[in-house]
Amino acid sequence: MSSSTLLVAFKEYLHINKALETNTIKSYLSDLRQFETYFKEQNILKLKSIDIFSFLSQFENKRTLNRKLSSINAFYDFCHKLEFTNINLNIPMAKVPKDLPKYLSFDEIQTGLKTIDRTKLLGLRDYALILFLYASGCRVSEAILAKREDLNIEDPNNAWLKVRFAKGQKERMVPLAPIAVEALQAYLNEASMQSAYLWLNYRAEPLSRISAYKITKSYLNVSPHVLRHSFASALIIGGADLRVVQELLGHSSLETTQIYTHIEKKHLAQTVNSYHPLA
Repeated sequence: MSSSTLLVAFKEYLHINKALETNTIKSYLSDLRQFETYFKEQNILKLKSIDIFSFLSQFENKRTLNRKLSSINAFYDFCHKLEFTNINLNIPMAKVPKDLPKYLSFDEIQTGLKTIDRTKLLGLRDYALILFLYASGCRVSEAILAKREDLNIEDPNNAWLKVRFAKGQKERMVPLAPIAVEALQAYLNEASMQSAYLWLNYRAEPLSRISAYKITKSYLNVSPHVLRHSFASALIIGGADLRVVQELLGHSSLETTQIYTHIEKKHLAQTVNSYHPLA
């Protein structure tokens, strides 16, 4: 089987079996086409580890290196499972120092919210969307695909969102704060455009990722993902259990959520430095 045919099969596997997002699949295939080009006419199923290390040695940045390696390991794992090759490749990732995720305090978010003109429909939408992202911890891809039927907001003090479009198609329920529900209802009450989706542009079409990015960038100067980090950070600093945060974020592994414990330690250190007489 040619490498091009294998990549087509791998693409279908990622889409159907793994249920990965389109952008994630594109990244995998881009890395693998670069890998394929590097070895030109060689059969990539017959490569040795030293050949693969030769390809990886081009990348000095460890994060870039790990991204390429993740794509290669996933591809060879797929080929091994389907018995296209006997090679069961699993090269360990390079160790990368973990950066603290950027996040905003509630005061910083409120400052940005105050600049929104809520006398207009798009202002109501932008205000509601920012609070929705901060209150739910949704990925932007999950937020823009949310539908009206996914909401249970009859009682603002016991409101819930069903996240049905999560990574890997894992469904989860997330509570929504009353202030976010109030903003959402104000937006929906004014929106005359009928659609199953919550977030619409001025043409009554579902909001795009780029549009969502422009909204949060305009008022808060951050990406929508920073609001997800802000949601998790606020919970951890407030004393929430790590496994509860894992469930709310939809992380499959607790290890992914543990990066937020560094924020808790940083906050504790800041508290001591601010209030202890010896600080």
